[in-house]
Amino acid sequence: MSLVRGPVREVVAGMYLFDSDTICNILKKRPSRELLERLKSVPSSHQFISTITIAEIVYGAMRSQHPEHHMRNLEQVLLPNVNVLAFDSKSAYICGKLRHELEKRGRTISFADMQIAAIALSNEMTLVTGNVRHFAGIDGVTVENWI
Repeated sequence: MSLVRGPVREVVAGMYLFDSDTICNILKKRPSRELLERLKSVPSSHQFISTITIAEIVYGAMRSQHPEHHMRNLEQVLLPNVNVLAFDSKSAYICGKLRHELEKRGRTISFADMQIAAIALSNEMTLVTGNVRHFAGIDGVTVENWI
């Protein structure tokens, strides 16, 4: 099952890892139309989120005025409809190297973003995010903004 229900219009060869901002956009009252259309074109077997994204969503839910609502969306709407990738040892190696390279260049990004980028790299996936700037300058990461 896809993040967004509807017929798959076109089989896409790529695999996609969705960042937190993209997932949160889907759950808005008025999500991005472009995002919804793109999601419909990607088979559910090619749609992924990371355990890091789950942690970010839980954190955001707990900070909100309606944590129960957001947790229900996570548990009943999102998680049953998406594939989840863990931050594994391969991703950890890539993350460590990535952090070192960024520091050498005087660039810093959040550790969560480094972990998400490492998961995308280790699984050869396109990272879908509205925060393209956060991932700029990370060698090898393919980033797309569907929002």
